[in-house]
Amino acid sequence: MELTDWIVILAVTLMAIAFFCARTPANWSRENRARRLAGTRMLVQAACSLWAALLILAHGLFALNGLPGLHPAPLEALTGVAILIVCGCYWSIRGGKLLKPRRLFTAY
Repeated sequence: MELTDWIVILAVTLMAIAFFCARTPANWSRENRARRLAGTRMLVQAACSLWAALLILAHGLFALNGLPGLHPAPLEALTGVAILIVCGCYWSIRGGKLLKPRRLFTAY
């Protein structure tokens, strides 16, 4: 895939996140809006992180010529990809928890 295809995929993903997560009812408190905004931001970070990891895998490891002017060792590239995937999963889980409504009464 060309780089423009990768950019289009990222743009569509970010627009979907913005469409589904940015809607807040008018009667929500400032605290709930802040939680929703933080959750949306974390989901955007997760999408960008996973997109970058997949781009590095596709163009850095599996391409014949690799990235122009940059030829990292496969272990270094896999380490970077693993770190990006772990960060993306963490941000996705935390963002999902922030988007859920808070419970009024919690039993510990």
